[in-house]
Amino acid sequence: MPESLLARRTRFLTAITLVLALLVLYGCSGGGGAGSGGGAVRLQGAGATFPNPLYQKWLSEYGKLNSQIRIDYQSIGSGGGIKQIKEQTVDFGASDAPMSDEDLKSAPGQILHIPTVLGAVVLTYNLQGIQQPLRFSPDVVADIFLGKIKRWDDARIKADNANVALPAADISVVHRSDGSGTSAVFTDYLSKVSQEWSAQVGKGTSPKWPVGIGGKGNEGVTGQVKQTPNTIGYVELAYAVQNKLPVALVKNSSGNFVEPSLDAVTAAAAESLATTPEDLRVSITNAGGANAYPIASYTYILAYQDQKDAAKGKALVDFLWWGIHDGERFAKDLQYAPLPAEIVKRAEAKINSITSGGKPLRSQ
Repeated sequence: MPESLLARRTRFLTAITLVLALLVLYGCSGGGGAGSGGGAVRLQGAGATFPNPLYQKWLSEYGKLNSQIRIDYQSIGSGGGIKQIKEQTVDFGASDAPMSDEDLKSAPGQILHIPTVLGAVVLTYNLQGIQQPLRFSPDVVADIFLGKIKRWDDARIKADNANVALPAADISVVHRSDGSGTSAVFTDYLSKVSQEWSAQVGKGTSPKWPVGIGGKGNEGVTGQVKQTPNTIGYVELAYAVQNKLPVALVKNSSGNFVEPSLDAVTAAAAESLATTPEDLRVSITNAGGANAYPIASYTYILAYQDQKDAAKGKALVDFLWWGIHDGERFAKDLQYAPLPAEIVKRAEAKINSITSGGKPLRSQ
């Protein structure tokens, strides 16, 4: 019996020694995967809430195909995304509003705008008993958010909605409280259709709102509208659809009331292709064309052209390339419009220009 016990102990110690030796050899050989720490490459992004439902889908699907790449995205608003990419506290930012010339000049390196999809900013509301979608003319939208039109049964709202029994109730306006690309798109539109709005408020991610209560993120505005009667707010289309909230038709520059459909967003982009600049920073609000929805926008991922970390840069380039190709097939189900073919080609050129230490990161 003593000899049998000794033999078993010897075999056990021998096995442990072999396992430890294999682990040491595995670690020395770099078998733990890519990245500076021998593990998975980890990327952190932050910014716009507008595309967050799609980006979360992208990260889930891409992660299934690339187990050695871990990507996290925090929807903190476009203002936060711009701030964090400038401060280099994230690997990529995201914004619906293109960065200003001033922001680009103050960044520590050249930042690229990579368009990912298109979306619609919609007017959504909470009115009991109203079944058909409301209609709004541009001047009416501006004056509601300026606080000049205060009641739902105002004659100017009635004029656009002749067969709707509008309530004799005060309008409660809901807007974003954080730095927001959705706000930038909405106020860009209002500045184009209302001289008074342009002069008094203007456009930007954090405007000084004349009236209303704030909600953080598209999620916050959606929640405020959903739980508060007689409210009106603006959100990205996906949030209204997901929360079963109504969306309004808005009169476009051709004089047609247009539903915020994906085709109408694509039509707005098509009208703007010829005037889209080389850096792809473009506004497509109030676009011409009979079928164009007037409050539409691209949304962008923001990335430094020269990446400090080659492994991270390579992972980001590969993800972006997948996103503007394979990732586009998830767009429509989540209420986003895929990129036009011409913009895909131009986005490809931007991704191909990303380097680390001057060396291209994408295999051509």
